[in-house]
Amino acid sequence: MAMNFKRKLPIPKEIKELYPLSEEIKKVKAQRDLEIAEVFRGNSDKFLLIIGPCSADNEESVMDYNHRLARVQEQVKDKILIIPRIYTGKPRTNGTGYKGMIHQPDPTKGEDMLEGLVQIRKLHARAIEETKLTCADEMLYPENYRYLSDLLSYVAVGARSVEDQHHRITASGMECPVGMKNPTSGAISVMLNSIQAAQASHTFIYRGWEVETEGNPLCHAILRGAANKHNQNIPNYHYEDLKLCYDMYIERGLENPAVIVDTNHSNSGKQYLEQIRIANEILHSMRHSAEIRKLVKGLMIESYIEDGAQKVEEGVYGKSITDPCLGWEKSERLILDIADQL
Repeated sequence: MAMNFKRKLPIPKEIKELYPLSEEIKKVKAQRDLEIAEVFRGNSDKFLLIIGPCSADNEESVMDYNHRLARVQEQVKDKILIIPRIYTGKPRTNGTGYKGMIHQPDPTKGEDMLEGLVQIRKLHARAIEETKLTCADEMLYPENYRYLSDLLSYVAVGARSVEDQHHRITASGMECPVGMKNPTSGAISVMLNSIQAAQASHTFIYRGWEVETEGNPLCHAILRGAANKHNQNIPNYHYEDLKLCYDMYIERGLENPAVIVDTNHSNSGKQYLEQIRIANEILHSMRHSAEIRKLVKGLMIESYIEDGAQKVEEGVYGKSITDPCLGWEKSERLILDIADQL
């Protein structure tokens, strides 16, 4: 029943100095950040696809996947902005299992968080350098954001973290859009409370510093479905759900009303193939309501090279070791179909 301090890790500034970014990476990120922000501000009608593996588990297969995304991005660049998911921290419902690359750079070996911090920085930098696509990650640990703050163009706060004050006020100081998922209970009001908190300014303790933030006007909602008291999945991507979210947003008077719809998790009941049908239904709702069209800025899709999921020891290249994902052929077809409907 003790907390054993194993070793002191380098602070973010030290890691950034050891692994600095090239001028080209900085230039790409600045341009991409501007394009993505314009979507959330309502000044661009491009559609966002935040797409990729449930968790980044292997650098080579993740990069292979991102290069495929980059080729498709060229085909749909007039309508869609693709933000690859490189999720390096994986929340676990019961605390067990693979917790992401930040814990285990190699999922077949033990935990090494120093090596993990180095590897996730290298991976995000490599993705930008080779594909010219800046990526998304999940804020599993608020203290670790600064290790990647100069690399990320999008951050998600998970359903189990969205009610946590530390996540909310840390998001208020981020320089990129932050998506707040609805909690597992499905309470839209809780999600909007989180957005309201993140859009406000705060003074708080962060990494041993007293810090002050200005508020993040690009903080927005992610609808990911919910679970009822019997642990049955409840989707919240239907027309009525989107209309209700729009009305509640307007009632709150929050800045830049915006929703990203997560097509997996409780919305699909973790039936990954349902993501295709769900994406098409959301696009249908957007065609039938100007309010929903204005509100929904994009989709979050779990996708990898191979369909489904596997155990770590199976070792299938490009197949998720956490939640099941849509395989590449289906993902590519879906991206092109979405572009045709916009």
